[in-house]
Amino acid sequence: MFTLSLVLVIASGLTHAIWSLFTKCSLNKSVFLWSIIMVTTVLLLPYLIRELWLHPLSLSAYGLLLLSACLQAVYALLLTRTYNMGDLSQIYPIMRGTNTLFIPIVGVLFLNESLSLLGWLGLLGMVIGFLSLSGIFTRLRSSGHTSTGSLKPFLMALCVGLCTTCYVLVDKLNLSHISPITLLEVTNIGFVAGLTPLVIASKQLRMEWRLNFKRIGLGAILNPVSYLLFLFAMKYAPVAHISPMREIGTVFATILGIVVLKEKQGTLRILCSILILIGILMISFWG
Repeated sequence: MFTLSLVLVIASGLTHAIWSLFTKCSLNKSVFLWSIIMVTTVLLLPYLIRELWLHPLSLSAYGLLLLSACLQAVYALLLTRTYNMGDLSQIYPIMRGTNTLFIPIVGVLFLNESLSLLGWLGLLGMVIGFLSLSGIFTRLRSSGHTSTGSLKPFLMALCVGLCTTCYVLVDKLNLSHISPITLLEVTNIGFVAGLTPLVIASKQLRMEWRLNFKRIGLGAILNPVSYLLFLFAMKYAPVAHISPMREIGTVFATILGIVVLKEKQGTLRILCSILILIGILMISFWG
């Protein structure tokens, strides 16, 4: 069953990278993300109503669902701003690797846990990869200093990663009460709710559909498929084992950003994404 989970998780990483590429190519990021999630939200709403009607939950379980929806709303807002600020090949590895970077640090500092030598090496590799993607080293060599403004994409990507860490942990708890499809619908509702004010204010919904309706259609399929694959994988293997493997999407997304979007610093960013992935795997399996 672990092999099946591994295949599902790698497929999840690839599909996530592809719809993220579509988002980066869109005219208005908030409108595009709202559109691809709204399609799935409408389709899955009857399934959510039916399951909750036939299998009512406890008050605490409903509270967890509400928390998951709220985290998705925050995630949606952060994600939109981050895609507007940085290159896909720069921000994506940071967004996806942040949870594996911070969880062991918190454990060592506050929970009296320890890391093995390989764990510390993995952590060091991730830090080097993150800082290289942020551009700090390049700017320090060229001008001797770096500005806060130039670090905004890096800092926003870190925030997205922290939010992702929170909702994955909450969703793992929710899976003990509801099915993966119902949980997906709850998170979709939160995501759409978070972006709705921005979509209304932009007045670009029709234009986005007119220019990108094919990508919206594909994104509407790939987005839920990506997270569903991950949710199903969590039912067959411990989340601590399979969640890091999903971050192979960092390499996929970096390559897509460089090849398709013609983003700069291609060799450096591919090496950084591979270094971050290796660090994730070292921490997760041998740390």
